This record gives sequence, structure tokens and C-alpha cells, in this order.
Amino acid sequence: MQFLDFEKPIEDLYDQLEKLKENGAKSGVDVTATVREYEQKIADTRLEVYEHLTSYQKVLLSRHPDRPYTLAYIEKMCNNFVELHGDRNVKDDKAMVGGFAELDGETVMFIGQQKGINTKMRQIRNFGMANPEGYRKALRLMKLAEKFNKPVVTLIDTPGAYPGLEAEERGQGEAIARNIFEMVKLRVPVICIIIGEGASGGALGIGIGDRILMLENSWYTVISPENCSTILWRSWNFKEKAAEELKLTSDHMSRFGLVDGVIKEPLGGAHVNPDEMALILKKTIKNTLAELKKIDADTRIEQRIDKFSNMGFFDER
Repeated sequence: MQFLDFEKPIEDLYDQLEKLKENGAKSGVDVTATVREYEQKIADTRLEVYEHLTSYQKVLLSRHPDRPYTLAYIEKMCNNFVELHGDRNVKDDKAMVGGFAELDGETVMFIGQQKGINTKMRQIRNFGMANPEGYRKALRLMKLAEKFNKPVVTLIDTPGAYPGLEAEERGQGEAIARNIFEMVKLRVPVICIIIGEGASGGALGIGIGDRILMLENSWYTVISPENCSTILWRSWNFKEKAAEELKLTSDHMSRFGLVDGVIKEPLGGAHVNPDEMALILKKTIKNTLAELKKIDADTRIEQRIDKFSNMGFFDER
């Protein structure tokens, strides 16, 4: 188990617990009661730590190396996942994954960013930063789902769309804008869920739907705290302040009306109990789909347009 800096009190207790178990095994002494005490201490300490998380600590949690990514959720929630590849134009972008899967007997199109579970795979997946062909692949799959009247679920987890020169040359901005335009008009139910990082146009490119949901320890904003700090203060040293000012957590997004709901995570984050998190996510998706299916397509599209048109607030002087 990997621990973040602010989880040091929990890590210390885990180390003591492991030593206790090791000494008990070596000496043959029954340490069951003491183990239970330590486990309770760990639970209490975790509750205390996670009750007072700062915005930037939640950002760090969203990037935890053990946190489940898109393919992990699909594997735990679904059966018979068939991954589909390529944008039929340039190539297959490994940072964007998608395909049909069976969710308790119902066929659903799942699409999402995939960061990679180790160093080599992160390089192959480009750290979850999709190129234009990734967004064009996502749109192709959405249109395929619409053709067969299957709902679409997108799982968003990206530090942003890939900002390289070659991506701009192939039309990164146009690809994201096209997706936004087309997703507004999709005639099938669309659920968008931020499962980790939700940065800028990289998130919006697969983030227009009937319901926008966020996991508790995810974030959603126009720029990462580090890049915001670099622009405003010419240094990464103010990233914590930037995170607070950006109001990027699920609580803030819910209060601003930019998301429709926040999905509770197991105490300690989704990575502490991925199976439980997958069950919670699956139940939420099924309930939301059941709700959306009761609304006819034209009304859903109209409500979708109204939802995004009414976002934000300003003072008119």
C-alpha cells in the first residue's frame, strides 16, 4: 500500500501493525486483541485525516497511483467488454479507450481515458492525454452507440488533452469542439462521470451528457493547480493556494451547479477498496440510466441543451 504525505499518521500505524503481526508470528504469542486495537486506531485516524482534506490534498488523491482507472472499473462492473479501436482516419489513440460492454444484461457503450498502471503503460497511454484521433475515436463510438440505440457512459480521468505541436497540427481544438457539438445532440442517454482528474477541454471532449457526476475525491476545472500557479506566480510553490482559489473539488462543483451529483467513495479513497467503489459506481449508473430512459429523446436533448446553457452566473452592470 502506498501512502501520500498527508497520510503519514496512517502509514506509521500500519508499520506498527505489521511489526506487531511479525513479532507475534515469530514468538507464537496471540496478539489478536492488540491487532484489533491497532485496526481501530487506523480507522479512527483515517476518519480524522479525511474529514479535513484541503482542495490540493483531494487533487493528490485523484492522482493516487493505486486509484482505479477506466478499464479497471469496466472490468469490475461489466461482462463481455469488447474494446473498439481507431478513429478510421489517423490511428488508434491508446489514451482513449472504449467499447460495448454488458452491464447486468444491458449493452452499454463505455468510453474513457486510460492513464496506464505502470511506467511503460503510462508512456504508451500518454498519461491519459488524448490526441485528436482519441477524441475522434470517442465520437465514432458514440455515433455507433446511437445507431444501435445503446446508452453511453463516459469515465473522465485526464490531466488535459495532449498539448503537443503534432496534436495541434491535426486539429486538437476542432476535435474537442466537434465532440461537444455532437454530444449535445446524441439521441441516447449519456452519463459522464469524473473518476479522477477532469482538466480543461480534455475532460469536456467526452464530458457533455444528460447527467454529470463526480467521484468524491476527483476534481474538475479549466487548469491544474500546478499550471495555474506557474502562470500566476511563475512557480509551482503556490499550487495549494491555486487549488483553493480554483474551487475545483466535487463539493464546489456541486454547489456551483456544474455537476448533478457526487458519488461517495470508501473512506480513504477509491483505491482503498476498488471493489466496493466499482459496486457503488455500478449502482449509480444503473439507477441513472433507469431514470433517463423514462424521458423521450427529444426532451432529453432539450434538457441537455438547457443544462449547459444555464451554467454559470455573472453580474450584469
